[in-house]
Amino acid sequence: MDRRTLIVSGLVTLGAAGAARAQTPLPPARPRDDTYAQAQAPPPPNSTPSYPTGGVGSSAPGDTSGHPSAQQSTYSEDEIVHGVSDFLGVTAESAGGAVERVFKSNGRPSAYIAGEEGSGAIAVGLRYGRGLLYMKGHQPTEVFWRGPSVGWDFGGNASRVFTLCYSLEDPRDIFQRFPGVDGSAYFVGGLGVNYQRTEDIVLAPIRAGVGFRLGASVGYLAYSRKRNFIPF
Repeated sequence: MDRRTLIVSGLVTLGAAGAARAQTPLPPARPRDDTYAQAQAPPPPNSTPSYPTGGVGSSAPGDTSGHPSAQQSTYSEDEIVHGVSDFLGVTAESAGGAVERVFKSNGRPSAYIAGEEGSGAIAVGLRYGRGLLYMKGHQPTEVFWRGPSVGWDFGGNASRVFTLCYSLEDPRDIFQRFPGVDGSAYFVGGLGVNYQRTEDIVLAPIRAGVGFRLGASVGYLAYSRKRNFIPF
């Protein structure tokens, strides 16, 4: 048998084998293994995000009313200590002593006023000041105050004052007259504190000890939206 005959017979044999394989039926498809499919499937999306969705001033957990909790709408002792220390230029230790005593008597303030004032007296004194009222959830409000004092009161000073406000729910409620509370003035850590009250609202001005006049606690301060030089 020559070479050409061998090649032709080999091709015929390969073709017959391929045809036989093509006619052989494939095995039936196996049903899908659900357990395996579930194991390979991606996990469902998380319906509860792991990150906080509320911003600053959002309601406390469990509060569905949409209103901030009492702690969120007031200021902590640490916040006030840092504010007094930075604004009045005193040490945190001095500020902490005065603030701790105010907090012990009144708790957390709902607002505070950071400002500056000038005062002077010869038996009858006068005090004028201006500042910004800060309350969570509200824009800062400019405030002016003035008032007389009567008592054993001599001297003058120009200083900064940091006033804690209690039971003040609306910034507009600050615009009224606040009489001083007799016998409420005291010194702690080089800072002077006295109380003013009208109805349920209590103010606790904190001033640097130098030039602090005890007679101011006997009079009153009238807070207004605009500057007024008439003290009465």
